[in-house]
Amino acid sequence: METLERVFGYKSFRHPQQEIIEGLIEGNDAFVLMPTGGGKSLCYQLPALHRKGVGIVVSPLISLMKDQVDALRANGVRAVAYNSALSQSESREVLTAMTSGKLELLYVAPERLMQGAFLQKLDYVDIALFAIDEAHCISHWGHDFRPEYVTLGKLRERFPKVPLIALTATAEPRTRIDIVERLHLSEARSYISSFDRPNIRYTVLQKTNAAEQLAKYVGAGNGLAGIVYCSTRKRVEDVAGMLRRAGISAEAYHAGMPDRDRKNVQEGFLREDVDVIVATVAFGMGIDKPNVRFVVHYDVPKHIEGYYQETGRAGRDGLPSDAILLFSVGDYITAKRLVETGENRDRNAIEIKKLEAMKRFAEGFSCRRKQLLAYFGEEHSGNCGNCDTCLNPRERYDATEDVKTILMCVYETKQRYGARLVVDVLVGADTEKIRSAGFDLLPSHGKGAGQDSAYWDAVINQLLDLGYLRKENEKYPILKLTALTKDVLRGGNTVSLVRPAAPKPKRRRQRLRSIARPADRALFEKLRALRKRIADEEGVPPYIVFGDATLNEIAARKPKDRGALGAISGVGTHKLQKYGERFLNLISQE
Repeated sequence: METLERVFGYKSFRHPQQEIIEGLIEGNDAFVLMPTGGGKSLCYQLPALHRKGVGIVVSPLISLMKDQVDALRANGVRAVAYNSALSQSESREVLTAMTSGKLELLYVAPERLMQGAFLQKLDYVDIALFAIDEAHCISHWGHDFRPEYVTLGKLRERFPKVPLIALTATAEPRTRIDIVERLHLSEARSYISSFDRPNIRYTVLQKTNAAEQLAKYVGAGNGLAGIVYCSTRKRVEDVAGMLRRAGISAEAYHAGMPDRDRKNVQEGFLREDVDVIVATVAFGMGIDKPNVRFVVHYDVPKHIEGYYQETGRAGRDGLPSDAILLFSVGDYITAKRLVETGENRDRNAIEIKKLEAMKRFAEGFSCRRKQLLAYFGEEHSGNCGNCDTCLNPRERYDATEDVKTILMCVYETKQRYGARLVVDVLVGADTEKIRSAGFDLLPSHGKGAGQDSAYWDAVINQLLDLGYLRKENEKYPILKLTALTKDVLRGGNTVSLVRPAAPKPKRRRQRLRSIARPADRALFEKLRALRKRIADEEGVPPYIVFGDATLNEIAARKPKDRGALGAISGVGTHKLQKYGERFLNLISQE
């Protein structure tokens, strides 16, 4: 606890940080699944300061390493990164510092760590622990599989006495199993935190005039930081240009840009010289910027894991933030066709299943938070009060007869087909597949012809959410009846559903203006300006000095002396000594 407050400036642990940290200090392995912004980094950073030797942190991106190292150094921790961005002389300095015991934390990419020469050097170094960050990259089932991560399983064999912790923010059950098996963590304690990010408001808007929708939304933010994700590089360039023409400080970011340009855009965003980044998914994994107030998906994401991880870049400081998805069936069809062109059929099947789950989420009518958490195996009661479906409940109707029609169709087709064929039967489609199976003779054939396919798709999605139907089979999901079926078909139970109709887009101006606004806005802005000056002097992003949550608390409490300032969350001993007088002087002038 003393190290937590002295070095990091926090007064208490979040659950279950303390248990994880104490276990690692004692030499135990751990698997940690914790949402973005939940405090994963502290789980290995603090133990590394208490154990003998250097903590080796495996990280996939140079930008991610840089952010972590900058933040640690600002807290007085001896941390460095060892990666391809270093010159030969800088690399030698890092290796010398490591072998001479002068480092507390070393960040390294997986391919560099597993090089034979580097491993041989580690044989003669005291290692405090190994931390595998973004551990989902090791799994074929994960959304961001990286082959170089697979070799990390050899660490347990080579260094059996060094504690190892694997951490990720996004992993559904199958990916979790893969991580544990590949890293040989069968004896490790697993810590599965809630995926819930209660400070994020999830909203899905029917995509109509997307450019106008986005410009109105972002423009209402008055300079708030945000990320807009697009599916293609051309779309990124077009959207960024549109926002700039609307008077918004926005820049494009994608893998087709020169490295120097991408670096400049990223640095501008981190240092608050740019308000909005329009990017492909190439942007974000290495971004620890805590005061991103909104994330907008201009196009449908490929999977819920990616959507969750990307929306999680909003509100890492715990302050109110928005996650907006502009959805259209056309975007989904385009994304599906792209997946189907892949050469690996098994991988295609996995990706299509994930894309379909994303579509179900976007078209769902129940609480967004409940749907999102259910995907990761976590139960939620619904009615979260902070998503579009909870804040703007849609009209409900007695759908019992339509539900019976669907359930009987699934029964008559012997529970052997997916939703597509069931809907085709319901609307009376005349296809070779239906005729050859004899389904054109079923009582259900054409019984739902009074509604279109989109209606029946929406009803089936709701029945899946409510448990009246379930999907079975990994590659080619088929509809199955559940124990609730007889309560409707035989028991006479009624079923109330949300009427499938696209909601009207909600005005965003009032909502955005209410985001994370401090009580003393004038003082907060002066503190923010001082933070920016200090950050520019030191060549670091402003949040490395103090986060928005810390500035909010300073503005509210107006500390008069070093003791009072040091009592504020996020103000550790090192930062108090380094920045305290300048902030206290500013406050005294108010």
